[in-house]
Amino acid sequence: MTQPLPHQAEAALAPVRTALLSAAAAEARELLDRADREAGALIAEARDRARSLLEDARRQGERDGAAAARGIRARARGTARARELATRGRIYEDLRSRALARVREAWDATTRPADLGLLRSRARRVLGPDTEVTEAPGGGVVARLADRRADYTLEALTARAVDRLGAEVETLWSA
Repeated sequence: MTQPLPHQAEAALAPVRTALLSAAAAEARELLDRADREAGALIAEARDRARSLLEDARRQGERDGAAAARGIRARARGTARARELATRGRIYEDLRSRALARVREAWDATTRPADLGLLRSRARRVLGPDTEVTEAPGGGVVARLADRRADYTLEALTARAVDRLGAEVETLWSA
């Protein structure tokens, strides 16, 4: 157990105590001021970093959004092109069907024997005089000589005629 200091010693140490307390308070203020400055600098640095990260994220988001938009536009163009081509194909097939119907109507008319004769002659000119020519069930003829074959059926003749229209057929869907 420590014994209390005599009153004189306590009085003599009072200025030292005051000086120590004053020095400790000044050091504490200095430490607090330094901590406040460092905290302020850290907060400012964190804010700058956060702004930079947000700006980077915004730019990346814009790039990602632009890339996604390009992809969506490309898919939309592809879908539109596929639909356009499908529609053109349907129009083309409709043209072939209608043309074949007209050819069959004309075939069933009184000129059929003469037309058969012309088709037989054409097949023999193409394949040779020994060509075997048979009348096709749907109209026209099919000719064979050895491993060669000539198709002069109404369907084949109509398809070739429509195919020969070439770019003129495009006027059907570009008008």
